[in-house]
Amino acid sequence: MIFLLTKGVRSEVTEVVGEAGSQVVLPCICEAAQCDPAAITWSKDNKGTVWRKQSSGLQYWGSNWFNRENSRVQCPHLKFAKGDYSLEINGLKEDDAGLYTCKVEIKGHSTDKRIMLRIIEGKMQVILEPYAPKTRTLSGRAVDVQASDKLAGTWTCSVHRSSNVWSASVELSVTGIIQPPKQDTKLYAALGSSFTMPCVFSPSLSPKAVLVEKLDSGFQIFNNRSASSSSWDKSIVIQEVVPENEGRYRCGGTIQERRLSQTMQLVVAKIVKSKKKGTTMLSCQLSDPSEVTDYQWVHVSYDINGTESVGPVQYGQTVPVKEDLGEWTCRYLGTNGLLGNVTTQVHVMAGLSGEISSGVSSNTGTVVGLSFLLIILLLVLAQMYKNHRRRRRILQYPALETIVHTISNEREEREKDRVKK
Repeated sequence: MIFLLTKGVRSEVTEVVGEAGSQVVLPCICEAAQCDPAAITWSKDNKGTVWRKQSSGLQYWGSNWFNRENSRVQCPHLKFAKGDYSLEINGLKEDDAGLYTCKVEIKGHSTDKRIMLRIIEGKMQVILEPYAPKTRTLSGRAVDVQASDKLAGTWTCSVHRSSNVWSASVELSVTGIIQPPKQDTKLYAALGSSFTMPCVFSPSLSPKAVLVEKLDSGFQIFNNRSASSSSWDKSIVIQEVVPENEGRYRCGGTIQERRLSQTMQLVVAKIVKSKKKGTTMLSCQLSDPSEVTDYQWVHVSYDINGTESVGPVQYGQTVPVKEDLGEWTCRYLGTNGLLGNVTTQVHVMAGLSGEISSGVSSNTGTVVGLSFLLIILLLVLAQMYKNHRRRRRILQYPALETIVHTISNEREEREKDRVKK
């Protein structure tokens, strides 16, 4: 309730200011030595009787102020003995403003008291367009502001007059596109993962002609399924993020013949593997790293029993991988905390590839030498096997064996003589 009194020097009118929707008390105090019983009549200019009480105690209400459920006006009878016939009005309306008269009749003498009731009311006109204002004090009888979720809450209008201050408050709720929450919102997705492109309206709305489109290509995203079947959630699911998905998008829809839109940017993150002096290097790369202030790496490995082991956090955009095989996750952070993460697997062969190539390059001569010896050994074994087969065939004919030996001995003698010459 707001109850403020001001008396003018030249007028017997008492001024009371009340806030719309609240309760106000119009004062009427009997100043006579004996006030009870008294006949009281409250009336409003051009509206007739509001409430009256006869000296017998019977009470009456005007037709405009009373209904079967309850009455918006009353005079608490507990105060009558003190000569207080103030009128309480509940649920103030704009048309309650005006001049009221309290007439007090005691034993044929009457006294009139006039009260001017003024109503102060805050009204809010909402423009459904994206805007992100800072907290501020606005002046003026009427203020137009562009709507955002930051404007939701209680707004208070204060009226200053001389030393008096009157206030009225109004609750503001903002509807429109709630996701993405602001223009040019950056969204982060890992390469190869599934991602939901948000386009969400307030649940009380049923937008028409909704679409999510890629601005640099000008095409609507139509080859991806919707994330929801509701009339207000028109988000789109990208089944597998590819590098071409990076860029700016727009979520738009029509509400009451007014076109609403919100833009956003999709940033694609990936982990790139490389070699540096035989060591595997992992680098966390984003298509737009302008909001990134720090990189954190978390290594997770598993033993033969499947027990998970988390290694210490490492910092930096690029980290080396030696014997640290398993799962590596890069978490990239901004000024307000975590922006997103991307994960890769480092397998055993990847870890050993450097060692294997190094071993091959340093032992090339040894391998070639061993291969050559193996070939000679195979040739010797093959020759021995042939000789063995030939001897088995000859043993079946003893006389032939003697001849063969003789011929063989003669050949050897001739070769010796040739060498000596």
